[in-house]
Amino acid sequence: MSDLSFVEIATDGACKGNPGPGGWGALIRYGDKELEISGGEKETTNNRMELRAAIEALNILKRPCRVKLSIDSTYVKDGITKWVFNWQKNGWRTAARKPVKNADLWQDLVEAVKRHEIEWHWVKGHNGDADNERADILASDAAIKMALS
Repeated sequence: MSDLSFVEIATDGACKGNPGPGGWGALIRYGDKELEISGGEKETTNNRMELRAAIEALNILKRPCRVKLSIDSTYVKDGITKWVFNWQKNGWRTAARKPVKNADLWQDLVEAVKRHEIEWHWVKGHNGDADNERADILASDAAIKMALS
């Protein structure tokens, strides 16, 4: 059993248009403490915001932790648990030898996960998972803020 602190994270990304103004959000729970974080970009995609949410949530942790990270993006979950290893071996190219989309954020996510023991959990979005719904609201609100700024 690891002596690392246990943290639960729920993340989500949103985009108003794809591409368009986007936002990301994360709910971070440590014991009985909760932290909500969010941010956005003026011109982005939903996949970039899904990636950014996971990166920012992991990077805010001050020390290595055991993390249960819930996410409704199969793109991010499958990318970090399956595809990224071959992308790295292939110089950030796909099996078809094309550049990996969002390689900059994939590289940031690879760095962010290194310090932690992470269990990736996919949850169906907009399906009643309370933590996912909170992350979705944070992401959507951030995307709206970007659209209005």
